[in-house]
Amino acid sequence: MTVRGYREADLKACRALWVELTQWHRDIFAAPEIGGDDPGAYFDEHLAAVGADNIWVAEADERVVGFAGMIPEEKRAELEPIVVSAAYRGRGVGRALADAVVASARERGLRQVFARPEGRNAEAIRFFHAQGFGVLGQIELIFDLAAPERWRPGEQIAGRDFRV
Repeated sequence: MTVRGYREADLKACRALWVELTQWHRDIFAAPEIGGDDPGAYFDEHLAAVGADNIWVAEADERVVGFAGMIPEEKRAELEPIVVSAAYRGRGVGRALADAVVASARERGLRQVFARPEGRNAEAIRFFHAQGFGVLGQIELIFDLAAPERWRPGEQIAGRDFRV
């Protein structure tokens, strides 16, 4: 497996991975409307917003099996998104992609890299923590007025139980 910078020829594969990511979010939130009718188009928007220089792809078996993006700010960057095809999870692909983003941030002289996994995505939270993302910088709390029943019991932080 190798990690390299994004190329124009990667568009179709990255769009397919974005669709896979969207399906994961649809599944964990039981919300089929997430991503709309063409979730792959959101990759195009991401690419236009962050630029090809801020996207890395992982190749294995002569195909793109994952990608990660970095949204740079003045002194820090967000690792967003990180996607690995289900068939290649657990093989170090995500770690290699995260390492590429962190290395690029270091090279650019940035002071922090942060990630914002969904509270319900315990797998992503465990992944990021294992990569060294161990500082809680901010927590978003929601008072859901429209559909409070969609949230399930989840995590405990600061001695308090939260729904995710």
